[in-house]
Amino acid sequence: MVVARLPLIAGNWKMNLDHQQAIAFVQKLHWALKEAKHLDDSVEVGIFPPFTDLRTVQTLLDADKIPFALGAQDLSTKDSGAYTGEVSGAFLSKLNCAYVIIGHSERREYHGETDEVVAAKVQAALRHSLVPVICVGETLEQREESGPTAISVGQLEVALEGVPADADIVVAYEPVWAIGTGQVASPEQAQEVCAKLREVVAAKLGPDAGQRTRVLYGGSVKSANIASFMREPDVDGALVGGASLVVDEFAAIIRYQKHVGV
Repeated sequence: MVVARLPLIAGNWKMNLDHQQAIAFVQKLHWALKEAKHLDDSVEVGIFPPFTDLRTVQTLLDADKIPFALGAQDLSTKDSGAYTGEVSGAFLSKLNCAYVIIGHSERREYHGETDEVVAAKVQAALRHSLVPVICVGETLEQREESGPTAISVGQLEVALEGVPADADIVVAYEPVWAIGTGQVASPEQAQEVCAKLREVVAAKLGPDAGQRTRVLYGGSVKSANIASFMREPDVDGALVGGASLVVDEFAAIIRYQKHVGV
């Protein structure tokens, strides 16, 4: 049975926008989507601000009834204790975070996060009812050595160890060679890997999970190319980086249906 999957357009702000700038951005984005009459149930909008912005953005979303999902960019493997600088999933849940990004390529590269650390963070997220957005992807060198799917498949298989079959997860394919470089995987390349990742979810968690789990593409996503990715059957949305910091551009990405014809 084919399950309809609600597209998710997620904006990862990375280390940008302080809490005051975050207020202005969220308000402008909300207004832009309302003006375009594009606040409906056809797509889920997720925003992932820095930790210092989360409380401010949560308050704004609640007070103005803005229908954006709130997410964090990372979390600790630990729930509490003497771990200076770490942020517990319990704290994120208290701020009404729905999602948390785990295993982003920048965390893997700059902070040395291994597949095993990523797997531990997935478990931490699930303990606190957070939906992990599990990021996988290969460098250009890895792609040339191992092919287009091997690295991502291996990363996801480890990340899903011990995950219950009924868990709510999101998978994000982010080819490292296409992040912030201006290079973009073709829709066909994205589809090939996303389809394989869906097969991994089905093999590890069961066919129902494989059908319902959303698989996103991330890597230099823009309004000019989002529609071509969203036409692919196994691409259920996008994890957007730099373009999510420009209100008009991010709003245009969210309104991708206008270009897909749905």
